[in-house]
Amino acid sequence: MTHDTPTYADGTSSASPVQDHSARDRLVIALLLVSAFVVILNETIMGVALPHLMADLKITASAAQWLTTAFMLTMAVVIPITGFLLQRLHTRQVFILAMSLFSTGTLVCALAPGFPELVVGRVVQASGTAVMMPLLMTTIMNLVPPETRGKTMGNISIVISVAPAIGPTISGLILSALDWRWLFLLVLPISLLALALGTLRMRNVTVPIKAPIDILSIFLSAIGFGSFVYGLSGLGEAAIHTPAVSPWFPLVLGAVVIAVFVLRQLQLQKQGRALLDLRTLTIRTFAISTAMMAILMMSMFGVFILLPLYLQNVLGLSTLETGLLMLPGGLIMGLCAPTVGSLFDKYGPKPLIIPGAIVLSLVLWGLVFVQQDTPFWVLLIAHIVLSIGLALMFTPLFTVSLGSLPPQLYSHGSAMIGTTQQVAGAAGTALVVAIMTLRSASLATGGADILTATTGGIKTAFLCGAIISLGAVIAAFFIRKPEGSQTSGGHH
Repeated sequence: MTHDTPTYADGTSSASPVQDHSARDRLVIALLLVSAFVVILNETIMGVALPHLMADLKITASAAQWLTTAFMLTMAVVIPITGFLLQRLHTRQVFILAMSLFSTGTLVCALAPGFPELVVGRVVQASGTAVMMPLLMTTIMNLVPPETRGKTMGNISIVISVAPAIGPTISGLILSALDWRWLFLLVLPISLLALALGTLRMRNVTVPIKAPIDILSIFLSAIGFGSFVYGLSGLGEAAIHTPAVSPWFPLVLGAVVIAVFVLRQLQLQKQGRALLDLRTLTIRTFAISTAMMAILMMSMFGVFILLPLYLQNVLGLSTLETGLLMLPGGLIMGLCAPTVGSLFDKYGPKPLIIPGAIVLSLVLWGLVFVQQDTPFWVLLIAHIVLSIGLALMFTPLFTVSLGSLPPQLYSHGSAMIGTTQQVAGAAGTALVVAIMTLRSASLATGGADILTATTGGIKTAFLCGAIISLGAVIAAFFIRKPEGSQTSGGHH
């Protein structure tokens, strides 16, 4: 069977003619991009819906936050395992697994009679999403030659950046006319169609290797990353009421277990049995790029949570208005991505990443000065500029980080980036919610009215994001173009 023929890193095959493969590869990449768009869109679709869900299901804000937190927790637990899955299974099997899980979860959410069932549905959805992203990245690294990777990664960036950015808008549009269940009912047919198409047309582009699974590593990874993200999200809760268990307990437990997990992987690496191969982090460019992506995810998710809260609770905009205000930024981010990819292929990462990091930081510092009467157009401009800053960084960072790895580490590199992004996204969300809640509560206790207290809380949370963003500015200067990928402009 032709489709089981090994495909090498340069996209050529050991058997049939290359032209046959290039058409096949394009189809595989297109299918993966569409499916990834659908599953990632879902990560941020809940943000705008939280007020509706709180009213409908009679739950508190901190409980509602679990619909996003549980999603991220699951991603943080499942993604470390994907490096292993991608090595063991065929591309088609992994794709069918991812889309089946995602579709099942979407169905559970759409039919959920109450809050617990909705959280379960989100967890199942997230398991599918977690597998999809590393699958997309690894496949592209295997099929696309280094000199055009920037362009292809630009297309991936559209998916990774635009989907979460337009999630709130789509959500706002749906909720202005329909019940929250439609957020899932409308996604379901698309994901089922992607699953059907993939089952029929998806081809295997990698050759599975027999790698023994280390059960202890899975267990450590789940407890470590799970507890850590759970502890982070608990910090916000602790600000409102005294929790049964201090959030510092799961935080410390998570950190300790992650340390044990790391030691275990270092031991297993020697035998080639690691669940998550940490040799990726010994490559300096990969390590710096990954750290920088963590900062970007913290900033991005923080802003995606704070802006809608500020627009709705302080400026009094409706969900639809909030969604529309955040739409131009998302679209511009997507429109920039292919151009950024081509510029990267020509000039390398630095001329893009450094200005991007500076722009991101400046916008976050600017948001620290929002007031109760800040005109909404100021926030619209801030969001657009922020999106341009992120667009300048995402494509180069994805390309540089994975491009600096040897092909046998692509699947582990993708899993490492995915894990970092999820943990950072959850940490960013938890951090801004915790800081905002603590500050608002202390202002309210001091006699401030609800608007002043909310504004004060949001401003303090923005300040925290602004301080974190300085890390990205510093890291930007240390990013190098990977060896072996020549720029067509001959410029390094």
